[in-house]
This record gives sequence, structure tokens and C-alpha cells, in this order.
Amino acid sequence: MKYFLLNKIRLSYYLVTLFIIFALLVIAAPDMHFTSGALTLFSVNSFLYGFYIAPILSLQKARIEELHKIVRAESNAIFGMVLSIKKLPDGLRNQIQDMFLDYLKISVRQKKSGEGEARYESLITFCLEYKGEDQDQIDKLLDKLVANQQNRTNFAMQMSNKVYSNEWTIMVILFSVTLSFIILLDTGDGYFYQLLAALLCTGLTMLLLILVKMSTLTHKKAKQIWNPYKKLIESHFYRID
Repeated sequence: MKYFLLNKIRLSYYLVTLFIIFALLVIAAPDMHFTSGALTLFSVNSFLYGFYIAPILSLQKARIEELHKIVRAESNAIFGMVLSIKKLPDGLRNQIQDMFLDYLKISVRQKKSGEGEARYESLITFCLEYKGEDQDQIDKLLDKLVANQQNRTNFAMQMSNKVYSNEWTIMVILFSVTLSFIILLDTGDGYFYQLLAALLCTGLTMLLLILVKMSTLTHKKAKQIWNPYKKLIESHFYRID
């Protein structure tokens, strides 16, 4: 699922807006008296919705935690690599540092596993093709670049571990049925129960929105994944988050 404008809106804004919308819908919608069979269907559908979305939410939360660890591990590795070339001549050291900066900047800007691939491969190619007086240090840097490939592999795997389209389809179907039952349910003449119904609809919708933000890495916690990269860029490899 691609990034889109609605993902940039904060969840707190969604909460208030959705509650107002659902409150109006519950009040305006015609009340229906469901049979026992319809209520059983509602119960089964609600259970399936919760049963299905809960583990997917947990997996996406675990995915974000794992990405935090991977990015921090790679940042530490890059920090160590840059420190290891401090004794190189200024021109050569600056050239390699600029290549690392390009790789980090495009990784932060695009936030996709494949975007920095060309930049990282150019670093490896540079070390492979280098012939000069500092061959030993460049060879050590090459070894570290190759060792860091494990972090890059894990990063690519986690970035691609999104919610699949068929999973979205099932969740939207279960969500829609549950929401329809709640909106049309006859809660009596009191506004209190209507507001409770609106609050319940809001909560169910928020679950889906949180999952969307986690899957697309636009959730507040997911945005912090890139902080170690940003710290390296801002400090020009003098500090790490």
C-alpha cells in the first residue's frame, strides 16, 4: 500500500472527526429490530473481526520494533566503518564519507528497502576497484561492508512484510458488516446508548486506521525508525542516536 495524504493526519484528529460522523449516522439512521439469527450473525462477525485483526496488529507492531533494531544496528556498523577510515588521506576519506552520506540520505528520504541499494553497491564497487597505498584499510572496509549486508537483508525482509491485499479485503468486509449492524441497531430512545454506539464504531475504525499506519510505516512510532540515520547525517558521523 502506497503512501497517501490521509496517512499524514494524526490519529487524534481522526478520533474526534470519526466520533462526530458516527454520532450523526447513528442518530440519523433508521432503527432496526434484529432477529435472534441476525444478532447471532452479528456476534460471529464481530468475533471474527477481532480474532483476525488482533494478530495482524501484533505482527505489524513487532515488525516496527524489529526495524528499529535493524536500523540501529546498521547505523552502529556505518559509524564504525567511518571511524575506521579516519587515518586515510583527506581526499579519499571525504570521498568515502560522501558516499555513505548519499546512502543514508536516500534511505531516510525514500524509506524503501531498494532505494539505497545502488548507493551501497557503489561503495562495495569502489572498494573492489581501489588500487593504492591504503589497500589494507580499504580491504578492511570492504569486509565490514559485506558483513553489514546481513542487516540490509533483514531490513529488506521487514520492509516487504506488509499487510497483503487479500488480508485487507477480509478485514474490510468483516469491519463493514460489524459497523452496519451497530449503526442500524435499535438502542432505544436515549441518546446515551446512541453515543455509546458511535463510540464503538469509532473504536473499530481506529483499529483499522492504526493498522494502515503501521503497515505503511506512517505511525508515530514507525517514524522514529530513521532517527539513527538522521543523527549520523546531522552530526556528519560524529554522533550516533
